[in-house]
Amino acid sequence: MEKHAMYYDTIVKLTTAISQCKDPEEVAWITAESVKTAFNAKGCSVLLVNRETRELGLVASSGLSHEYLNKGPIHFMQTIREAKDAVPIAIFDVMDDPRIEYPEQAKNEGIASLLGVPIISSNKIIGAMRVYTAEPWEFSHHDINMAQAVALICGMAMEMCRMYKGYKTSIEILKNMRDGDSYKSHKWTPYEGVPASVDPSICDY
Repeated sequence: MEKHAMYYDTIVKLTTAISQCKDPEEVAWITAESVKTAFNAKGCSVLLVNRETRELGLVASSGLSHEYLNKGPIHFMQTIREAKDAVPIAIFDVMDDPRIEYPEQAKNEGIASLLGVPIISSNKIIGAMRVYTAEPWEFSHHDINMAQAVALICGMAMEMCRMYKGYKTSIEILKNMRDGDSYKSHKWTPYEGVPASVDPSICDY
């Protein structure tokens, strides 16, 4: 019950925090920090799919070194496929699993186990969230459900932030267009810019 209460508390705090965000990157960072704390894990990362390069690009992380985060490209079609198959992937031993693309780097980072879950928005897979532990960890059904729930919240929140920024940009464009029309209709005269020496009668207005 205590662990379930911890999960519930984490989700409440997370949703409260990200409901006030207006930036997708801020949502991702709050998610990574919250998950790391909730699982008492070594680290957590949030990655989004780049459809052109077919790679997972890092958006936010917590608890991981700069060296590990820059270990090399992550090909989501070839390795841990949580961002392709839309299913959670739990790896007990990162040194003994062919799905780990950079096992030596994981060992040097002090990572023993890994849980990856897809980030989904509007029925589309947009990325993955990964939890890293320093000790071997058999992720339970409740652990996986918790991670999946947080990843779904993260995906929806990031999509809402993008929509908000898009609407805000559209409003600014329309406002500028309106202000421009107002300026032209009220500030300009038919002879604006015509030298004073030119007889207005010869101007075709």
